[in-house]
Amino acid sequence: MPDIDIVRRAYEAFAIQDLDGLLALSDPECVITQDPSLPWGGRHVGHEGVTAFALSLVGTIDAIVSIESLFDADGQVIECGRTQGTVRSNGQAFDIPEVHVWTVGDGKVIEAHFAIDTPTMLSALGSR
Repeated sequence: MPDIDIVRRAYEAFAIQDLDGLLALSDPECVITQDPSLPWGGRHVGHEGVTAFALSLVGTIDAIVSIESLFDADGQVIECGRTQGTVRSNGQAFDIPEVHVWTVGDGKVIEAHFAIDTPTMLSALGSR
């Protein structure tokens, strides 16, 4: 399966909160990174890390990813889009730009870095 299709399936699994499906697409040593100032941010390693990241994310925000573009470049899959939703603790709505960079190998996600408009997200969270 092409790398871009693996990433599409990962987004589909995230959208329906299918943790088992997400783990099936992830290498056992997968690394997920995001700005550590976010409640779900930091460096998450392996299936335990993917699980911790996903649970912290969905426990903090209710969000959907709107993919504006998804393409292969330099051996990675790049997603540009927006994250839209609300903060669970305070009901604050947000709509922020994002860029996600995925590395896929042997049909599994090996690494993913999620970059968002962190200052705006922190403001919605009430952290700023």
